[in-house]
Formats: sequence, C-alpha cells, structure tokens
Amino acid sequence: MVSTARGREGTSYGNQAVAQSSSRRSRLDTQREWILFILFMLPNIVLFGLFTFWPMVENVRLSTQRWDMISPIRLSVGLANYRYLLKDETFHQVLINTAYFTVAAVGLSLLLGLIVALLLNQPLKLRNGARAIVFAPTLLSGAAIGIVWSYIFDPRYGLMAQGLSWINVSSPDWLNRPEWAMPAIIIVYVWKNLGFAAVIFLAGLQAIPKDLYDAARVDGANVWWRFRSVTLPMLSPITFFLLITSILNTFQAFDIIRVMTQGGPVDATNTLIYYVYEQGFIDFNAGRSAAASLVLFVLMMIVTLVQLRFAEERVHYG
Repeated sequence: MVSTARGREGTSYGNQAVAQSSSRRSRLDTQREWILFILFMLPNIVLFGLFTFWPMVENVRLSTQRWDMISPIRLSVGLANYRYLLKDETFHQVLINTAYFTVAAVGLSLLLGLIVALLLNQPLKLRNGARAIVFAPTLLSGAAIGIVWSYIFDPRYGLMAQGLSWINVSSPDWLNRPEWAMPAIIIVYVWKNLGFAAVIFLAGLQAIPKDLYDAARVDGANVWWRFRSVTLPMLSPITFFLLITSILNTFQAFDIIRVMTQGGPVDATNTLIYYVYEQGFIDFNAGRSAAASLVLFVLMMIVTLVQLRFAEERVHYG
C-alpha cells in the first residue's frame, strides 16, 4: 500500500513537472513570437515615426508660430494664424475654389469614366488599343501635361482655337480670364485621370456574373433596367473606392495648377493645396502655411469619415 501511494505521488509530481515544462515552453514560444514581431515591425514604426508622425506633430507646433523659413528665431503667436485664415477673404475664396474644383473634377471623372468603361466593355474592334490610349494620360507627368495644354488653350494659335474656328466660334482666353481658368483646369485634370476611373470601372464590369444579366432578360428587363438593377448595384464597391480616392487626390492636385495658372488669374484657380505652397514658399510665412495645411488635413478627414459613414451603407458587396 505504501509503495502504491508513493507511486501515485511520483506520477502526480511527474505530471506537474510536465505541465510546468509545457507552460514554460509555451511562454517562451510566445515571447519569441513577440520578439520576432517587434523586430519585423520596428523598421516600419521608425520610418513612419520619422517621416509621417513627427512631421505632423511638428506642423501643429509650426502653425502656432511666425517664421519666414530663414530666420533662426521663431515667434510664438498662438492661434493668430488660424484667426487670420478665418478673416482672410482670399482664404474664403480658396475654400470655394477647392469645393468647386473637387465636385466638378470628381463628378466628371467618375461619370465619363463609367461611360468610357461601358463602351470599352463592348466587343469592338481595336478595343485593347483604345484601352491603352485612354489609360495613357494617367501615366504622364502632370507638369508635362500642363505645359502641353497651355499651348492647346492658347486663344490665337492653340489647337482649341483652331478647332473652334471651324465652326466660326472665337476661342476664349482660357488661362487669363477668371471665369474660364477653372473650367480649363478641370478639363485638363479630368482628361488626365479619366483613364484610371475607366480601367477600374472596366474591371468591375468584367467581374459581374453574366447569369444576372440573363436572369434580367428573362424577366423582361430592357437595357436601362439592366443597367439600373444589375450594373450599378454590382459596381457600388468600385464606385465607393473611386469616390474616396478621387476626392483625396483632387484635394492634393497641385502640379497642373502650378504650371498652367499659378493659382490665378485673381486667385480664380487658387485651391487649398496651392494656397499652402503659396504661403510657405512664395510669401515665406511657414506658420500660416502650416495652419492652412492643417485645415486641409481636417477637411480630408471629415470627407473620408462622412463617406465611410453614409456612402458605405449603400454599397452592395454581394
């Protein structure tokens, strides 16, 4: 009986030792996994900290200062830069220009991109070549496109003037008249980004199951109802993606405006991103530029959150 009891005690101690050893091994494995995770993530965290988060924090601090980017002395002015923006009529015009440019450019890019995608989705001759031609402007430099279109918009010798002369219509002075400068910028921006929207829409169209269209035809749906009941709902995730990316890219459109109009004439094409550049690198007021850039950041964040809150509810992922 004694030997049996001792054997049971030995077995119990052995089980406890095995359990403790297994627990230690599990903790060691967990620690190794965490160490490996940290080693892999540390370079990314350092890079993000140096080139993203630290500049954002520094920009917030700079927005409360007055500095000409040359002097070693920075004057702390509190919220004076923000108060200036609230009262500045030029900044108010910049906000209106930004809204006008964003709504027109994004709306036309998505609408025309969808139309072009529907055309390129048809069994047409030379379809692949047409797709390449439509997408080509997306790959070109915005500065180069701005230079070429500046000559196209020339009211005397430009290609636009020559084309309008065939129908006995005189060309407006696109880039030197406030009422025509922003439409000219929108035309160029839409032309450059139309191909991207068309290609993304085309990929979405080709992913729609043909069975849905066949079922709609059996139910007697015409072309319009098939487009409305099948195509648009199935393209809603693509449209949602393009809407967010297009708005954010339009907020940051700079190169075409810089080359073609420099924000003029009379601030007619001066958008928020160009205003940030103008205040910082032309007027050498880094604090005011930083404050305007924070306004831009807040607006982009609000627009993104609003889209995520309301637009995503209408997205069909089926």
